[in-house]
This record gives sequence, C-alpha cells and structure tokens, in this order.
Amino acid sequence: MPDLTVVTNSLPVADVLHQSQRPDRAVVLTGGVRTPSNALVGPVAVAALRTLHLDMVFMGVHGMSARAGFTTPNLMEAETNRAFVTASERLVVLADHTKWGVTGLSSMADLDEAAVLVTDRDLAAEATAELASRVGRLVVADPSFAEEPTDTSTHESRRA
Repeated sequence: MPDLTVVTNSLPVADVLHQSQRPDRAVVLTGGVRTPSNALVGPVAVAALRTLHLDMVFMGVHGMSARAGFTTPNLMEAETNRAFVTASERLVVLADHTKWGVTGLSSMADLDEAAVLVTDRDLAAEATAELASRVGRLVVADPSFAEEPTDTSTHESRRA
C-alpha cells in the first residue's frame, strides 16, 4: 500500500517494516516500557497515542469471551491497547479459535467494539454464533489457504 504510515508499539513489526526500505512508508513507534513480547507499553505509549488519529488498528489478543470481551494478562499492555482502540476509527482483531473462552486479567475492548474479527475455521459453532452477533464482521479463515476466507457476518455495523 503506497503512502502508508504505520503506528506500532511492536519492536519486531517496526524492524520488519524498516527493513523494507520503502520511501513511501513511515513507521512510528509509540515509545514506552518494553515487555517480554517486545511491545512498548505504559504511560509514555498511552500519552503518544492520545495525540494520534488512526484509521485502523490490527490487534492480537490473549483471550476473548462473551463476558470479558478482548483481554490480556498484562495490565500495562491492556492500557496501551485501550489507547490504540480509542485512537482508531476501526478495530480489527486477529484471534484464532484457541483464544475463545480465555479471559486475561484485563479487558482491552468489548466484543462489539470490533469492526472486524478474523479467526479460523476451528472455532466452535456456538462461539461463531456469539461472535457473529456481536462484532461488526466475522471473517473465518482457512489456515490451509486452500480457499478464500468466509465472511459469516449476520449483521454489518462498520464504523469507518
């Protein structure tokens, strides 16, 4: 995608994008305290994100459930992720079937805050139904890449 600005708190993501050496791509790191997963989190990251306006955020999660929404076990990571959600027009969550029913210590967003949730075909039918009724759009991907992802949305509530 030409003329893309990527804002990330992930050192590995920033490094991969930097290595591409594309003059039409800018990479902005939020700053903050480094976590074991090489993410930058905490008050510095949150302060930086409060000044930004993002079109879309792509976010992986530790867990997701009907009651707790999208969660993580790391409190500072949750605070930073909430700031990403607030700064963005659209939240896209990437979570395979193993994340369903897992509840981390802190919530980052409610299920209905996700404009799109991308998961895999091994998600149980009842979880698929719950998510399809709560997220803006549910995309079920086939990990074998043999065919295109299936959109199982029952409603559309796109935010941007």
